[in-house]
Amino acid sequence: MAGRIRDEDIALVRERSPIAEVIGEYLQLRNAGGGSLKGLCPFHDEKSPSFNVTPSRGLYHCFGCGVGGDVITFVQEMEHISFVESVEALAAKAGVRLRYEEGGYTQRGDQGQRQRLIEAHRIAQEFYAEKLHAPEARHARKFLTDRGFNGSHAAQFGVGYAPGGWEALTSHLRSKGFSDKEIVTAGLGGQGRRGAYDKFRDRLVWPVREVTGETVGFGARKLSESDDGPKYLNTPETPIFKKGHLLYGLDMAKREMAREGRAVVVEGYTDVMACHLSGVPTAVATCGTSFGEDHVKLLRRILFDRGHTKAKVVFTFDGDAAGRKAAVRAFAEEHNFAGQTFVAVEPGGLDPCDLRLQKGTEAVEHLIDEAKPLYEFMVREVIARYDLDTVEGRIAALDAGAEIVAGIRNEGVRKVYAVELDRWLGLMDEEFVQRRVEQHARGARTAGRAGGRTRTAPAPAASAGAAQSAPYDLRDPSLQRERQALKIAIQAPGLASGFDELDEDAFSVPQHRAVLGLLREQGGVAAADDPAQWAARLREAAPGEALRSFVTELAVERVEVDGELDERYARNIIDTILVHSANRAEANLKSRLARLDPAADAEEYNRVFAELLAAGQRKRAVRERIAGAG
Repeated sequence: MAGRIRDEDIALVRERSPIAEVIGEYLQLRNAGGGSLKGLCPFHDEKSPSFNVTPSRGLYHCFGCGVGGDVITFVQEMEHISFVESVEALAAKAGVRLRYEEGGYTQRGDQGQRQRLIEAHRIAQEFYAEKLHAPEARHARKFLTDRGFNGSHAAQFGVGYAPGGWEALTSHLRSKGFSDKEIVTAGLGGQGRRGAYDKFRDRLVWPVREVTGETVGFGARKLSESDDGPKYLNTPETPIFKKGHLLYGLDMAKREMAREGRAVVVEGYTDVMACHLSGVPTAVATCGTSFGEDHVKLLRRILFDRGHTKAKVVFTFDGDAAGRKAAVRAFAEEHNFAGQTFVAVEPGGLDPCDLRLQKGTEAVEHLIDEAKPLYEFMVREVIARYDLDTVEGRIAALDAGAEIVAGIRNEGVRKVYAVELDRWLGLMDEEFVQRRVEQHARGARTAGRAGGRTRTAPAPAASAGAAQSAPYDLRDPSLQRERQALKIAIQAPGLASGFDELDEDAFSVPQHRAVLGLLREQGGVAAADDPAQWAARLREAAPGEALRSFVTELAVERVEVDGELDERYARNIIDTILVHSANRAEANLKSRLARLDPAADAEEYNRVFAELLAAGQRKRAVRERIAGAG
């Protein structure tokens, strides 16, 4: 067992390990004046930089949490290793051969555990990279070429091939002096009854590196259908591989991230490669886990994010359901990220790798450049589930969108998004939308104080095909008129001569539209040859108990009228419904027109505009007929 490292060697390690360069591998440092540098502290979460480095003294100190020390202390605290391991790690990088008090230089077997595991991964990466060129790796090379990557690309990203045998890498590491215990601890092998065996077999492998460039694990993609393992297999948690603290490609992307103030988070290893080769060198990916709070902190330190608008994080997701779920997860993390967060989803559902292959590198750059703010993506995603061509659909969409907007903590940003929500819905009533958003915000705060849960977004409006449960407010004048008309059509069909002119758009709730559908199926009020049996006939024809019960209710409820129920009163009710229906149709078309971009959707815009003119003419015709009848 080696003794204490000599003091002069420790001093030499400090001298040859410039503190600004070492710390700069972990976080972005900026000039603070007076010969000092500053950055966001890696030891506690902060938005304003309080972490100071003084290169001339070789020291650092955080005025936020009070931590401080020299370059050896920094590596020790960052990597959670001992003092000796920290010195050995820095010595290995600086090319310093360490001597111990008992005499002699350090031997590989005397190194700290971390350095041993790092060394094992360095050897494994070289081994895998070499095996990619072997005849047995032909299918691995084909996998890469089929996705637009050649040999130089594989070398650039360190891609290799894990042979199909059980002990190919294990035997190689044993020959280099590593024990089975070290191989298993490193996550490069598993423990069997006869000793260690290879963790990755017949797979394409990508090295996962620390921000400092040290390989600490691998991501492996299966190549054979006979492999019953997962599609992607990652190194398990080890003393040096903490997947929640790692981002694939960060070692390559960090300098461009700091320069551009932008990070691009993609979903896979090949997506990172495609982005870097397409002029997006700030792309990174998680390693077998979801993007989380620790990743946020890691990016914040690199981007030097201080809550201003320069720092941007762009998430790319597949356009399928899984991609949308990933966007929702990212949305939850956005509240903890001070920079602007964006989402880029290719309309056809292509990921960056497939996009580069099918449409070229410029398409990948365009995808990232055209990313939408995450809040906009989420709001538009949720309101797209509703029928925005109906009043009911727009109100339901408003509540769903307002719940998201209400979650924006910055009041100014929240108000701007409320205005945008009004525009996207085509309601043209900003004050109404603002009030709705604030109602949701107050409700969320109340639920939070009470320890309750915020409600989920409302379901889309019920279909008109059945008289099912739906909002039914008898205080609504429009609903009262429609109900009167239906009662007349059922109780006194002979007086409702104009009823058959009404269509589904004339009724505002699904219950009423369901009764209208039933009446039409029976030939309309014109087919009521026996008024005394008409209601019974409708009840028997109703397809379900809910509709049958509702028809019974309308058949027995009194028609509210001052004086005598006659044909003139019935006609007035029906004509009023026609006018309101025409008003709704006109409002719906105006709303749809407001949601269209005349430049981008010229053909659709002109079509809707023509429909709006026609709807206006129909409304005037109804009004003129009513005036003439009066």
